[in-house]
Amino acid sequence: MTTEPDPRHQRRARRLLAAVLAALFAAFLAYRVLHAGQLEQTAAFYVGIPAVIAITVALTARPKSATGLIMAVITIGLALSGPLLGEGVVCLVVAAPLFYLLGLAFGLLIDWTRTRQNGRGAHLLIAPLLVVMVSEGATEATSLPRDTTVSAVRATAGAAEVERALAGAPPFGPFRSAFLRAGFPVPVTAEGQGLQVGAVRHITFTPRRSLGIGARPEPRSMTLRVKQRAPGSVVFEVVADTTLARWLELREARFAWTDAELTVSLRYRRTFDPAWYFGPIQAYGAGQAAGYLAETFTR
Repeated sequence: MTTEPDPRHQRRARRLLAAVLAALFAAFLAYRVLHAGQLEQTAAFYVGIPAVIAITVALTARPKSATGLIMAVITIGLALSGPLLGEGVVCLVVAAPLFYLLGLAFGLLIDWTRTRQNGRGAHLLIAPLLVVMVSEGATEATSLPRDTTVSAVRATAGAAEVERALAGAPPFGPFRSAFLRAGFPVPVTAEGQGLQVGAVRHITFTPRRSLGIGARPEPRSMTLRVKQRAPGSVVFEVVADTTLARWLELREARFAWTDAELTVSLRYRRTFDPAWYFGPIQAYGAGQAAGYLAETFTR
């Protein structure tokens, strides 16, 4: 004797499947629109897409837990973004916690408003907050300060040794930082020498390998030129960069040394929003890179 499937369960399963597909399609459409508008590095992208997923789930289905369904859709979307959209490992690793955090927040808000009689009033309060959150970075007026400088200090074996190392081709080694080993480009070779103003360094990095289907490795490099020179210090300006341009806008690298220590300072411009999330991450990553350079020239 067979048991007939419960029609209510079947309808609910179909609604949930439709909600997942609708949310994924809405997120993909939002990605295309924001990418075409060159807003893929703003809060409109990193806050807006989780919001689109949450709103679509809320409008197309009434699951027992909107939070659970939203997190499931985000997981599927992140898994597909690599092969379908050609995103790299670093982008996914860095962006995933933000998507999950915002998806969790939006899901909990939806579930909370459903349990209250004044849910409509709560929606009216959430809407202006969401507008403010997604507008960050879309224009200069809605952007927070972007210019940042980070530094790292390492002990030296003498000023002459540091100056000699900086004047030649650096002996690049593997990253010791776990953060940098997560997929960031590794310098391989350097061409150029001298510390006089105008001297050039051309650095080749490991190629970029995206997760896109059939994607080919993309070469990466950086060209720097000596901008300022003084006793015990030198400043390199970045004149061309296909290495970090997707991550941040590196502008200068300053090296200052004494017989006791070498200080490496990197000046860059943050290019991703929201600032409360990407600001600390980029500052930490740049600080780790400064430490790597300081160690390279004090070996």
